[in-house]
Amino acid sequence: MDKTNFKVIPCAAILNKENKILIARRKPEKILGGLWEFPGGKLEHGEKVEDALLREVKEELEIQVTIDKLLHVKSYVYDHGAVLILFYFCHFESGQIRLIDHDKYRWCSVNELKELPLLPANEEVLAKLRLMGF
Repeated sequence: MDKTNFKVIPCAAILNKENKILIARRKPEKILGGLWEFPGGKLEHGEKVEDALLREVKEELEIQVTIDKLLHVKSYVYDHGAVLILFYFCHFESGQIRLIDHDKYRWCSVNELKELPLLPANEEVLAKLRLMGF
């Protein structure tokens, strides 16, 4: 694996009106299947990061969110490749969640999130959410 070749992955920590964060579980047949993650996906060539995030959330879950701010940046090297993850704090706007790339979802408090088996690159963002009061 070429560790200098990496993917940029915008992800969303999506807050609802009950101050819960959306988390979704990767389908078992996918790479790192069964682990929980913040929704998001790969940046496409020529795409703006924020546009990619809105597109990925819509494609994966069929919901709309608004982006509040960049929350955390994390580089991570998995066995299958390197990633640069840009975590954005977002607000749920509309839509009914429909699972496309995931097999489960939950709205959780930060304390509940730490009890789930998260993707390793997603764990540091919990501290940032805690500092924000969630």
